[in-house]
Order: sequence, then structure tokens, then C-alpha cells
Amino acid sequence: MKPHWLIDTHIWIWYGMRNPKLGAAARELIERSVQEGGLAVSIMTLWEISLLESKERIHLGMTAAEWLEEALALPNLMALPLELPAILDAHRLPGIFHADPADRLIVATARHHNLTLITDDRKILDYANQGYLRAYASNDKELLKT
Repeated sequence: MKPHWLIDTHIWIWYGMRNPKLGAAARELIERSVQEGGLAVSIMTLWEISLLESKERIHLGMTAAEWLEEALALPNLMALPLELPAILDAHRLPGIFHADPADRLIVATARHHNLTLITDDRKILDYANQGYLRAYASNDKELLKT
């Protein structure tokens, strides 16, 4: 099944760690997508989680490798590779967007695959408001209407 949703790094971590910061709408959408399909993460997210854990900026309760292996075992979750069009788009995104390479590659992956990004990253949500990306915050009830 083709994915419809791309989840940002922190959204995936919050879901996997059962963090109450994750909005109820996103939690419901992720749980529905695990059953029905349509959910994806970028390979860049895997790298970012590994990096954050190695720098001790996040604590997963296990190694990043163990956490990622468990998280990737979610039924119907697709890990999307970095593809050349997304890589090229990442450094020339239209509009105004910040320079963080991980965010740029995640946004470019969503754009390349025509996916809606679920994120609570204010910079990404502001970019979506410019009209170059479809994105919802994790507590946005509109998620459940799509």
C-alpha cells in the first residue's frame, strides 16, 4: 500500500515511548495506520534518532539500534529511502525554510512522495503555511477527517 502520511522524528519517538506530548489525533491516526497501512518514516529519521541517542539528547531505554528494530517492526510502516529527487529538492526548497539538513530532507521526502507530514515542529508547520508542504500538528483534529 502506498503511504499517505510521513511522521516526523519526534512524533515517532513520542509514539514509541508513549509520550503524552503526542496529540491524541496523531496517536489515533498512527494506530489506525498501523492496522490499515499508509504510514511512513524517512530513512533520515532513523539516522536522526541514532544521532540523538549517541549524543545523549534522547534516552530510549535501550540502544538506538534496538529501539529502531522494534519501532520498524510496526505493521504496515514503511521506511522510505532517500531518493535523488528529494536529495536535490532538499537544498533548493521553495519559499523560506531553515537550514537544518535533517528537517530539509524529511520535508523534501514528504514533497517527493506527495505525503502529508505529521509534526509539531513549528518551523516545519510555518513552512507548510507557505503552501509548499501538507503538514498537520499532532493535536490537529483535521488529521482524523482526512
